[in-house]
Amino acid sequence: MANATGKKAVHFGAGNIGRGFVACFLHNSGYEVVFADVNGDLIDTINSTPSYKVIEVGSEGTSENVITNYRAINSRTHEEELVEEIRTADVVTCSVGPNILKFIAPVIAKGIDRRSDDETPLHVIACENAIGATDTLASYIKDAKNTDPARLETHHQRARYANSAIDRIVPAQDPNAGLDVKLEKFFEWVVDKTPFEDIGIPPIEGIQWVDNLEPFIERKLYTVNTGHATAAYHGYYRRKRTVYDALQDKEAVERVGRAPLRKLSRKERFIGPAAEAAENDMPVKFLLDAIEMTFRFQDVEGDDESKELSTIMSENSAEDVVAKVCGIKPTEKIYPRLVEVVKRVQADSQEE
Repeated sequence: MANATGKKAVHFGAGNIGRGFVACFLHNSGYEVVFADVNGDLIDTINSTPSYKVIEVGSEGTSENVITNYRAINSRTHEEELVEEIRTADVVTCSVGPNILKFIAPVIAKGIDRRSDDETPLHVIACENAIGATDTLASYIKDAKNTDPARLETHHQRARYANSAIDRIVPAQDPNAGLDVKLEKFFEWVVDKTPFEDIGIPPIEGIQWVDNLEPFIERKLYTVNTGHATAAYHGYYRRKRTVYDALQDKEAVERVGRAPLRKLSRKERFIGPAAEAAENDMPVKFLLDAIEMTFRFQDVEGDDESKELSTIMSENSAEDVVAKVCGIKPTEKIYPRLVEVVKRVQADSQEE
């Protein structure tokens, strides 16, 4: 659905990834970008700044993109305005973090519900570091709290959902950069095209459209994210302040390590590859080392999951922890080794 000024995309999350990665490609593809965020100061800055730069750095040099044709809405204070933007948008994307999806779902649901069944459905793509993030967002949108169950039968006529895998490194930013974003040249944005094939694939520069997304997600999650998180958890255990201290990368270990329960779940970056490797009789020692460090990431200030992990570890047997947190069954080869890891962490906690 095109508005009076042409193609329009609503993007939730006006941080560095939102401005520097997703919005940059939307802008370069001819979309007007409407940012939605809850940071009032950031919203004001975006609306008072007619352009900003996306600076790509790499071994072959530096290049700049100038981003224009954007606006921003405070989703906390201007919901009705945002609902109308979603109603008339072509695309909705987000980069808010997997745990925030449930909070942006209600307003997206309202915008979708107001769309006509006779127009092209809204294309929804979540750009998050999590498997099936768009499916997760869709489940929140379609929940009875947000969408009338009687409307679900025709929901596909108003919105379609495609999972994606994203990969781009955003290094430490200059504190005086304003809205400008510096990031590495290498990127990957892979999106499942199958949900959109009968309604038209949106023309977004930079997206690699594929029939099977799983290999791309697992490749990135089990290599880039596994390595990144491993450095954070080992660093935290050794009282390192930043990942830079371990891998010369200036990111706070607490930020990279946050949400340990999600990262210890069955299909995530540690348990997923460890379980698969064990089933194929491959070595898993270093993955188990990283898993142990993740289990030790407890009671970290500002991270609710780390506090919940501490409670789970203190109130359950090692076998129950492996079942509840990791989703691993006793019949799987990795199971006894995970139980051993959890018992070791629990024993050390009792001695403290």
